[in-house]
Amino acid sequence: MTDIYRVDVEITAPVYDTEVTSRVADAVANIFPNADLEEEFGEIRAEAHSMEHFSDLLHRQEILDTARGEFFANREGDTFSFALKKQAAFMDRVNFSVGEPDELGEINVRVRVEEPSVEEYVDQIAPPTEDGEPVTG
Repeated sequence: MTDIYRVDVEITAPVYDTEVTSRVADAVANIFPNADLEEEFGEIRAEAHSMEHFSDLLHRQEILDTARGEFFANREGDTFSFALKKQAAFMDRVNFSVGEPDELGEINVRVRVEEPSVEEYVDQIAPPTEDGEPVTG
Protein backbone atom coordinates (compact mmCIF):
# COMPACT_ATOMS: atom_id res chain seq x y z
CA MET A 1 0.00 0.00 0.00
CA THR A 2 1.34 3.42 -0.93
CA ASP A 3 0.76 6.27 1.46
CA ILE A 4 -0.46 9.48 -0.12
CA TYR A 5 0.92 12.69 1.30
CA ARG A 6 -0.21 16.19 0.50
CA VAL A 7 2.39 18.64 1.69
CA ASP A 8 3.59 22.06 0.61
CA VAL A 9 7.21 22.87 1.37
CA GLU A 10 8.18 26.55 1.10
CA ILE A 11 11.89 27.26 1.08
CA THR A 12 13.57 30.67 1.24
CA ALA A 13 17.21 31.61 1.51
CA PRO A 14 18.73 35.08 1.48
CA VAL A 15 21.52 35.76 -0.99
CA TYR A 16 23.98 38.25 0.47
CA ASP A 17 26.20 40.58 -1.56
CA THR A 18 29.21 38.41 -0.72
CA GLU A 19 27.55 35.26 -2.08
CA VAL A 20 27.16 33.81 -5.54
CA THR A 21 23.46 33.27 -6.23
CA SER A 22 24.02 29.97 -8.04
CA ARG A 23 25.84 28.54 -5.02
CA VAL A 24 22.93 29.37 -2.73
CA ALA A 25 20.58 27.81 -5.28
CA ASP A 26 22.82 24.71 -5.34
CA ALA A 27 22.67 24.49 -1.53
CA VAL A 28 18.86 24.48 -1.65
CA ALA A 29 18.78 21.99 -4.54
CA ASN A 30 21.18 19.64 -2.72
CA ILE A 31 18.71 19.23 0.12
CA PHE A 32 15.49 19.55 -1.91
CA PRO A 33 16.35 18.31 -5.43
CA ASN A 34 12.69 18.19 -6.53
CA ALA A 35 11.98 21.79 -5.58
CA ASP A 36 11.06 24.40 -8.18
CA LEU A 37 13.59 27.18 -7.62
CA GLU A 38 13.18 30.85 -8.42
CA GLU A 39 15.89 33.45 -8.12
CA GLU A 40 14.70 36.81 -6.91
CA PHE A 41 16.77 39.82 -6.03
CA GLY A 42 18.60 38.92 -2.84
CA GLU A 43 16.72 35.68 -2.28
CA ILE A 44 16.18 32.15 -3.50
CA ARG A 45 12.62 30.87 -3.23
CA ALA A 46 11.59 27.31 -3.83
CA GLU A 47 8.55 25.11 -3.52
CA ALA A 48 8.38 21.34 -3.21
CA HIS A 49 5.78 18.70 -2.45
CA SER A 50 8.09 15.97 -1.20
CA MET A 51 10.77 15.68 1.44
CA GLU A 52 12.00 12.25 0.37
CA HIS A 53 15.63 13.22 -0.27
CA PHE A 54 15.68 15.30 2.92
CA SER A 55 14.41 12.24 4.81
CA ASP A 56 17.14 10.10 3.21
CA LEU A 57 19.76 12.58 4.42
CA LEU A 58 18.35 12.51 7.96
CA HIS A 59 18.55 8.70 7.96
CA ARG A 60 22.06 8.66 6.45
CA GLN A 61 23.37 11.22 8.95
CA GLU A 62 21.54 9.47 11.82
CA ILE A 63 19.96 12.67 13.09
CA LEU A 64 16.32 11.57 13.21
CA ASP A 65 15.81 12.50 16.87
CA THR A 66 17.33 15.93 16.31
CA ALA A 67 15.04 16.49 13.33
CA ARG A 68 11.95 15.39 15.24
CA GLY A 69 12.84 17.78 18.06
CA GLU A 70 13.18 20.67 15.62
CA PHE A 71 9.95 19.85 13.79
CA PHE A 72 7.82 19.58 16.92
CA ALA A 73 9.46 22.57 18.64
CA ASN A 74 8.49 24.76 15.69
CA ARG A 75 5.01 23.44 15.02
CA GLU A 76 1.93 25.60 14.65
CA GLY A 77 -1.27 23.78 13.73
CA ASP A 78 -0.80 21.96 10.43
CA THR A 79 2.65 23.48 9.77
CA PHE A 80 6.16 23.10 11.10
CA SER A 81 9.26 25.04 10.23
CA PHE A 82 13.00 24.83 10.65
CA ALA A 83 16.20 26.51 9.50
CA LEU A 84 19.25 24.90 7.92
CA LYS A 85 22.78 26.18 7.59
CA LYS A 86 23.62 27.08 3.99
CA GLN A 87 27.25 26.00 4.18
CA ALA A 88 26.32 22.46 5.27
CA ALA A 89 23.56 22.28 2.64
CA PHE A 90 26.05 23.21 -0.04
CA MET A 91 28.02 20.12 1.04
CA ASP A 92 24.83 17.99 0.82
CA ARG A 93 24.52 17.80 4.61
CA VAL A 94 21.67 18.67 6.94
CA ASN A 95 22.70 20.93 9.81
CA PHE A 96 19.87 22.58 11.72
CA SER A 97 20.44 26.19 12.61
CA VAL A 98 19.48 26.77 16.23
CA GLY A 99 20.23 29.65 18.55
CA GLU A 100 22.19 32.46 16.96
CA PRO A 101 21.55 33.03 13.24
CA ASP A 102 24.27 31.65 11.01
CA GLU A 103 26.64 34.29 9.61
CA LEU A 104 25.96 33.13 6.04
CA GLY A 105 22.23 33.16 6.62
CA GLU A 106 19.93 30.24 6.71
CA ILE A 107 17.71 28.20 4.48
CA ASN A 108 14.27 28.63 6.01
CA VAL A 109 11.80 25.82 5.46
CA ARG A 110 8.07 25.85 6.20
CA VAL A 111 6.08 22.65 5.72
CA ARG A 112 2.28 22.64 5.59
CA VAL A 113 0.74 19.18 5.87
CA GLU A 114 -2.74 18.59 4.42
CA GLU A 115 -2.74 14.79 4.43
CA PRO A 116 -2.11 12.97 6.80
CA SER A 117 -1.59 14.69 10.17
CA VAL A 118 1.64 16.51 11.02
CA GLU A 119 2.55 13.74 13.48
CA GLU A 120 2.08 11.01 10.87
CA TYR A 121 4.10 12.92 8.29
CA VAL A 122 6.95 13.58 10.72
CA ASP A 123 6.90 9.88 11.65
CA GLN A 124 7.33 9.11 7.95
CA ILE A 125 10.25 11.47 7.23
CA ALA A 126 11.94 11.22 10.64
CA PRO A 127 10.63 8.16 12.48
CA PRO A 128 11.14 7.79 16.20
CA THR A 129 14.22 5.79 17.16
CA GLU A 130 15.09 3.21 19.74
CA ASP A 131 18.77 2.67 20.52
CA GLY A 132 19.58 4.80 17.47
CA GLU A 133 17.56 2.67 15.04
CA PRO A 134 14.34 3.90 13.36
CA VAL A 135 11.22 2.33 14.80
CA THR A 136 8.51 1.73 12.25
CA GLY A 137 5.07 0.77 13.45
